[in-house]
Amino acid sequence: MPEKLSRLEPVELREIWPDEAQDFTPWLAEEENLTLLGEALDMELELEGQELNVGDFRADILCRDTVDGSKVLIENQLERTDHSHFGQILTYAAGLDIHTVIWIAKEFREEHRTALDQLNEITDEHYQYFGIEVKVWQIGNSARAPQFEIVSKPNDWSRTVNRNTERAVSEDLSEKQLRDIKFWTELRDYMKKTVSQLRFPSIGPGSFLIFGMGKAISMEPYFRTQKKAIGITLYTTGRNSTAHFHLLKDQQAEIEEEFGEPLEWEELPDRKSSRISLRKEDTDPGDEVNWPNQHKWLADNLEKLNTVFRPRVKALNAADWEPPEDEDDE
Repeated sequence: MPEKLSRLEPVELREIWPDEAQDFTPWLAEEENLTLLGEALDMELELEGQELNVGDFRADILCRDTVDGSKVLIENQLERTDHSHFGQILTYAAGLDIHTVIWIAKEFREEHRTALDQLNEITDEHYQYFGIEVKVWQIGNSARAPQFEIVSKPNDWSRTVNRNTERAVSEDLSEKQLRDIKFWTELRDYMKKTVSQLRFPSIGPGSFLIFGMGKAISMEPYFRTQKKAIGITLYTTGRNSTAHFHLLKDQQAEIEEEFGEPLEWEELPDRKSSRISLRKEDTDPGDEVNWPNQHKWLADNLEKLNTVFRPRVKALNAADWEPPEDEDDE
């Protein structure tokens, strides 16, 4: 006999979060729940603040997309969408210089879903609007599980086509720039085939890309045609750059053991940043026949570096670092 299966049963949102501002917003602002939302949207979200004043209104949650550093506004509503909240998200987007708006609600009215779709059609690729319905499910007496369901999102495919067409017409890209784009596009396609968990950044002409890791730390693959080399550099930047670098360097032995080979560790005080690097020489990025080997090396090591460093970056606390005392001249 086949095993008897149970059914998913919906749970009323107000049973879990009686008050939108006091219960749902603080719950969503927790790191693990922002991660859950980010996974639904293919984003990496880092909390910036809650209940921020914008004129006479208060925005629920402000985040930063760690991949490109852009601001992300989240507006919550545990009921059906209404005109008041639609007006508020437009006010917040203007007042906080927001490029991404996420409107979360129990249910979207058709006119509001259509309005978000229209905003995504008429704005350029720097702005995006998402409509998300939040649901909670339970099987029997099991633990309750939240779900974020996308009901409106940008049409990324058409935007990509339009962007590439406009770029080709308006920028008159050089042969080198077109080769740059081709190199990174083929790396992206290779990583898609290997089912990479990394969110690939936007591609443009240039010899490097930036994968955000949070806390002003990035992982940047690059190629150097004249030097016949490729590599990956992990940069620590921002006001806590030095502290973060030294906290990671304190773990150098275990990091390199886990990674499987030595890395280059360089503090760059003049640039207000530091870097941890891996390089492969004697390989020519100008030789397209060899690109598959270069893409495999880059993809494999991006995955390894991400596995080794991401949990450590997440755990970093700049206050844990004690800078050495200055030696006073006698």
